[in-house]
Amino acid sequence: MSSSIFNLVLLLHVLAGLGVIGLVLMQHGKGADMGAAFGGGASGSLFGASGSANFLSRTTAALATVFFITSLSLSYLAGKRPVEPASVVDGMVPAVAVPVEPQSPAPAVPEVSSGVIPGESAPAGNDAGVIPE
Repeated sequence: MSSSIFNLVLLLHVLAGLGVIGLVLMQHGKGADMGAAFGGGASGSLFGASGSANFLSRTTAALATVFFITSLSLSYLAGKRPVEPASVVDGMVPAVAVPVEPQSPAPAVPEVSSGVIPGESAPAGNDAGVIPE
């Protein structure tokens, strides 16, 4: 449940941030008021001569407040989340040592003193290195 609340607050935070950005970009700067005073056509707008600036600034302030509250809420909720392991290795349970039974000793390998490999037959005829006459 905590994860769904966190995701909901995060979604509201992102939407409030995008709304603040859009409203700030829609507002006129201080220099735009001077042009409107000499017949800029602002009197025929949807909100009246000065209504749009007042509406946009109030809406921006409300969304900025929502953004601030969601920022504090996200930091609080992030602090209450359970700590998850950073990697797969951190979450592993240590292995239990299992005693190993001693094995029977390996059979002894006979030493080879002659040039003959065990399992092969000796060269036919005389010893190696002797030239027949």
